[in-house]
Amino acid sequence: MSVAEAYRALAALEAVSVHRDEPMMRHTSFRIGGPVDLFVVCDTLPALSDVLAVLAAEEVPYTVVGKGTNLLVADRGYRGAILVLGKEFKRHVCDGEYIRAGAACVLAYLVQDAFSRGLAGLEFAVGVPGTLGGALAMNAGSRDAWIGSVTESVTLLAPREGLVRVRADQITWGYRDSGLSARGIIVEAELRLSPSEPVRIRAEMERSLERRKQSQPLGAPSAGSVFINPDGDSAGRLIENAGLKGTKLGGARVSEVHANFIVNDGGATAADVLGLVNKVRTSVRDRYGIELRPEVRFLGEF
Repeated sequence: MSVAEAYRALAALEAVSVHRDEPMMRHTSFRIGGPVDLFVVCDTLPALSDVLAVLAAEEVPYTVVGKGTNLLVADRGYRGAILVLGKEFKRHVCDGEYIRAGAACVLAYLVQDAFSRGLAGLEFAVGVPGTLGGALAMNAGSRDAWIGSVTESVTLLAPREGLVRVRADQITWGYRDSGLSARGIIVEAELRLSPSEPVRIRAEMERSLERRKQSQPLGAPSAGSVFINPDGDSAGRLIENAGLKGTKLGGARVSEVHANFIVNDGGATAADVLGLVNKVRTSVRDRYGIELRPEVRFLGEF
C-alpha cells in the first residue's frame, strides 16, 4: 500500500480533512491508542465515496470509527486509515413519529430531541456517549430495550452496490450485534418512535440514567462493557465472584463499581488493558468453564 500517495490524493479532495500519524488516544473513550497512518474525516456522502475510491486504488485498509467508545487501539497504532463521518452525517430531521438521522449523530442528542417532541422509545439510551451508527452496528441497548426495536430502516454505502436501504425486518438483530458492519458503512437510519406524555418520558430517562450512574464507573475513562454477557448469566457477576474487582495491571484496573468495566487509572497502555482482559478470561474459564467473549473492539497489532 502507498500511504503517502493516498495522503496526497485525499488532501486534494473537497469536504475531506486528513491527518498523518494521528494519535488515537485523542479519539477513544479509553484515552489509549497509538498513531494511525491516516485519520480521515468525511463531511459529505460524495466525499466519503471519493475517499473510498482513493483508499481502494492505493490498497490502504480502513476502519470506520464513531466516538471510539468501545474501541481499544494498539500502542503501536493502526496501519491504515481511520474514517470518521463528519458534518452532513451529524444532521437529523423529525417528521411526526419518525426521526431520520445521520450515522454520526450522537445518540444522547437524539434522546433529548425525542423527549422535547414528546416521543418515547429512546429512553434506554440516555447518557450513552456513542453515535447512532455505532449503536446500530452493535444493536446497543439494555435487557428490556434496544435500538433495533425502534429502527424502521438503515441506509448503507455498500461495496460495489452504492447506497442501499435495508428495512429493519431484513436485519438480523441480535444481542450486541446486527451484522450491519459486514454489509457496508452505515450512513443514515430512520427511527420510528411513539407519542407519549413528556412526564412519563422524563421519568423513564431519569430511571435509566440513575441505573447507569449506580452501576457504571462513569467518571473514569473506559470502553464500556468489556465482555458480552454469556447466555443466562452476567459477565460482571462471574468476574466479581472470581475475586477480580480492583485487580490492576499497569495503569488499567477492573472497576470496583462494575466488574465488567476496565478503567484507565491514568497512563494505561493498550498492553495493560489487553493483559487484564486475558487475565479475566483465563480466571473465569478456569473457575466456571465459561469462555467470555469481548464486546470491546481491538484495532491494530497487539
